[in-house]
Amino acid sequence: MGGAAVDDEPSDVKAPDGGWGWAVLAGGFVITGFSYAFPKAVSVFFKELIREFGVGYSDCAWISSILLAMLYGTGPLCSVLVNKFGCRPVMMVGGLFASLGMILASLATSIIHIYICTGVITGLGLALNFQPSLIMLNRYFSEKRPLANGLSAAGSPVALCCLSPLGQVLQYHYGWRGGFLILGGLLLNCCACGALMRPLVGPKKPQDQELQAVGDAERKLKPKKKLLDFSVFKDRGFLIYAIAASIMVLGLFVPPVFVVSYAKEMGNEDTKSALLLTILGFIDIFARPTCGLIAGIKWVRPRCVYLFSFAILFNGITDVISSQATDYPGLVVFCIFFGLSYGMVGALQFEVLMAIVGTKKFSSALGLVLLMEAIAVLVGPPGAGRLLDTTHSYMYVFLLAGCEVILASIVICIGNFLCIKKKPDEPEAHLENGAPTEMENLNSLLEAEGGEHERAQLAGVRGGTAEAK
Repeated sequence: MGGAAVDDEPSDVKAPDGGWGWAVLAGGFVITGFSYAFPKAVSVFFKELIREFGVGYSDCAWISSILLAMLYGTGPLCSVLVNKFGCRPVMMVGGLFASLGMILASLATSIIHIYICTGVITGLGLALNFQPSLIMLNRYFSEKRPLANGLSAAGSPVALCCLSPLGQVLQYHYGWRGGFLILGGLLLNCCACGALMRPLVGPKKPQDQELQAVGDAERKLKPKKKLLDFSVFKDRGFLIYAIAASIMVLGLFVPPVFVVSYAKEMGNEDTKSALLLTILGFIDIFARPTCGLIAGIKWVRPRCVYLFSFAILFNGITDVISSQATDYPGLVVFCIFFGLSYGMVGALQFEVLMAIVGTKKFSSALGLVLLMEAIAVLVGPPGAGRLLDTTHSYMYVFLLAGCEVILASIVICIGNFLCIKKKPDEPEAHLENGAPTEMENLNSLLEAEGGEHERAQLAGVRGGTAEAK
């Protein structure tokens, strides 16, 4: 299929850092918005669902949690599908799944039906869009990648600013069932975004017979591509990142899910309470691209992991301080600082992962790290909801979330400082678009094969080429 050209990642294709990449960025902007804002936006329907099905808040929190768990937990599946079929077809099928889930959920007769339709089916559809969009963004941008990541990540707060008030309006005019149905139609836009993911192809260059023979020999020696590369676990940087990210997501998504109900508990009306998510999203819109610009500075980019650690620490401290809020203005201040710190985390999290593992292994690394985070995502919001049902106090919910996020920042900062040491005598690899050059790939393949016959055969072909010249 069309996407195969991208996912095979030919070594002679350089990231264009522009051109059609801006269309890919626009598609990624929309996909990121739907993927991250949807689990938070559906929380505006929780009050009606509690009344409709007679369940507790912790039961409704499972909807957001399952959505996020599917987004994260299906990472390896997405990696396999992308490596086999390409980004474009996977994303278009995912858009159909995302829409179908919300349409079926509008017909639900129990909370379990919503778990399956909204949580599992829509979550799977969003996952099949989210991960390929990041992979394509990584392929189209290299020098401008931090900025591109920041702009793409800004889709989340923009969508949150739109979807949260839209959910309130739809619920008021059409009820939660009508709202789910309309949101299902809105998710069909994911298919259009998938169509933008045009695969990269290498430039066509004339080759003489001898050079063609060299290329044929290389392809003959090239092993079959792995659908999921587990060798990333040998990278200490990746392990530290995965552990810290798993701890971080235990508390990262809790405040946005609970802040609206927190405001309602203080006696504020529904529209005023939902405005908090809009404020959070508005600040987030500017924080992400700004942080992307800062991360792209020549001095900052090699130290991006420590900027990421600071962003996580900032977010955790904000949660801890906000646990003492007693009125609506206090929650407004919290949303301002949380939006700033949350935007920094959102702009940097995948940029740091790309920097750690490189372009070649990014697809597999992203899928595996999302799987590790899935368990934490599945536990985080429901666990906070259970804590709220037990203590009847939002203070403990925000305190717990803040402590978990602060712990993650300590792990990634100290882990990288103590465990990741650059060897001064180690020669730097010559990279092209984050991948080894053609000759380096060939040498590594020959070493892996260890066959003297193949070495001699290829050397003979090269010798004939040199004599002809």
